[in-house]
Amino acid sequence: MAAAVEFAKSPAEVLRVGPGFSLASVDPQSTPGYTGNKADGKALLEAQDARLAELQEKLFAEGRAGSEKRLLLILQAMDTAGKGGIVSHVVGAMDVQGVQVSAFKAPTDEEKSHDFLWRIEKQVPAAGMVGVFDRSQYEDVLIHRVHGWADASELERRYAAINDFETRLAEQGTTVVKVMLNISKDEQKKRLIARLDDPTKHWKYSRTDLAERAFWDDYMAAYDLAFEKTSTDVAPWHVVPANKKWYARIAVQQLLLDALEGLDLDWPKATFDVAAERALVADS
Repeated sequence: MAAAVEFAKSPAEVLRVGPGFSLASVDPQSTPGYTGNKADGKALLEAQDARLAELQEKLFAEGRAGSEKRLLLILQAMDTAGKGGIVSHVVGAMDVQGVQVSAFKAPTDEEKSHDFLWRIEKQVPAAGMVGVFDRSQYEDVLIHRVHGWADASELERRYAAINDFETRLAEQGTTVVKVMLNISKDEQKKRLIARLDDPTKHWKYSRTDLAERAFWDDYMAAYDLAFEKTSTDVAPWHVVPANKKWYARIAVQQLLLDALEGLDLDWPKATFDVAAERALVADS
């Protein structure tokens, strides 16, 4: 079997949001850093599953041994962009006992009675865990800005609170990987129609998705401002072109691999006499 086509340039480098970034400069159809085709991408995804699973298991094992290392993947996107596919096809390669997925829907009355980060902080991953936020604290500076549910001063407070929160996470041993899956408005239309044409996908459709399409440009502006305010050294944003699902998946997979490999993980050393324990087991 031929070797899988790997990234020519690291997604952590080519997809990272830098000064002066604008979503308008990103082609949602593009495949930055990758020269392969769809078949190559699918082969790469499968080829790297085992490595991703091994690194996640090492992280989990280190957590059991007292390490404070953990990883948090934050996924933000317009509806139909593929967050669920990332969870299924990328995160799904990991051992479920070491993964915590939190999907943040509209806040409950109890959650509304607290500051916006209250419900978020309850779901941060424990030591040794990989956490996944399907939507996140960023809803409170995106949809609230678009619909005018928070004024300018409150939004500024929230940007600052988010930065403080993510800095605290980093200080506690959390590596934060923030991803915005970037699809085009036309691609979203195709995916919404595809849901309506497939009876097995009707449960995914909501009229709310259609209503929010009317605010597309406002959302793009809100994302640009969120990137400007909250893409930091400890928690940078990465914008992943997502019209091609296969590319989005290998890009996020590589971001996770890079993050985990950067943690310098290893199997914990035995705290007991291995030979003696082996002898006891053999004699049992």
